[in-house]
Amino acid sequence: MHALIVVAHHDPDSLTHRVAATIAEHVSSYESQHTCEIADLAKEGFDPRFTASDRDTYHRVAPVAPDIVAQQQRIDNADALVLVFPVYWWSMPALLKGWIDRVFCNGWAFDFGVENPESSKLRDLRVHLVALGASGAEAYARHGYDQAMNTQIEHGIFGYCGAQIVSSRLLGESESGTAGAHLLTAAEIGRSLFEPSQPSL
Repeated sequence: MHALIVVAHHDPDSLTHRVAATIAEHVSSYESQHTCEIADLAKEGFDPRFTASDRDTYHRVAPVAPDIVAQQQRIDNADALVLVFPVYWWSMPALLKGWIDRVFCNGWAFDFGVENPESSKLRDLRVHLVALGASGAEAYARHGYDQAMNTQIEHGIFGYCGAQIVSSRLLGESESGTAGAHLLTAAEIGRSLFEPSQPSL
């Protein structure tokens, strides 16, 4: 089976990148049954800006841009999609949000139009979310940020498209000497990525 790991961080030496690489290492080393690809959005120079041409694609008056088709094919070829990202202002970075804005477009991720009933098109997509935040879990819970992120990302984006959230991890206090523990968690995620009995977290 094949995993697409999408990482959104400008610094290749960041803990975010180390977590993504650790997940990939343990996916690929699992009895040599599985493969993975890391999509480093910053290194690849992905343009997250939703432009007039993207709007035309949404309205189906223009074809999907070639760079977006390539991203969609990456997802189509994967058995699991893993998003690894730092938490910026209690959400994902603009780079990753722009990737979703442009790639998860009308006609591919969902069908919507004046004459068409709304329908989800990614019901076979299995998604794993790995977010790294500077605050601890208690701060997210105390202020309701955890539920806000759940509503926005898990339900608002992937639920709308029909995708299945298999696991969702918030690795908190990431700037407070927790790197070792988070890398152990990343190894666990990689090893268990394709386990059929893995519960939703």
